[in-house]
Amino acid sequence: MGVLLLDTNVVSYFMKGHTFAASYRPLVAGHTLAISFMTLAELYDGALSAGWSPTRWEVLGNAVRQYLTIPSSEEACQQWARVRQARRERPLSSEDTWIAAVALAHGLPLVTHDAEDFAGIPGLTIVTAPT
Repeated sequence: MGVLLLDTNVVSYFMKGHTFAASYRPLVAGHTLAISFMTLAELYDGALSAGWSPTRWEVLGNAVRQYLTIPSSEEACQQWARVRQARRERPLSSEDTWIAAVALAHGLPLVTHDAEDFAGIPGLTIVTAPT
């Protein structure tokens, strides 16, 4: 099967063992799972804000190594600008814009629990679990 890009919320559900994780496991089973550089940054920011202990940082490090981390690129930067223009009437956070841009730059479906946040982005395939 192919590669799926996970939104930060889905990675967080998996890490925390959140009840929503069970809904996403069948959707991602058998796929290569990737995260964008922005998701990695958001996870680090959350850990710093929460004042995580060295032990929890180690758990985070082990968790993120399970994923293919996709860096920024010129194509992602161009896609970021396109997403910003497409969502001018309904702005998306810079963080979510980067996540969408990475998905578009690599032609990857985005697995997110916040599908409505990413609605209206031309060419973006959204995968979400039923709630």
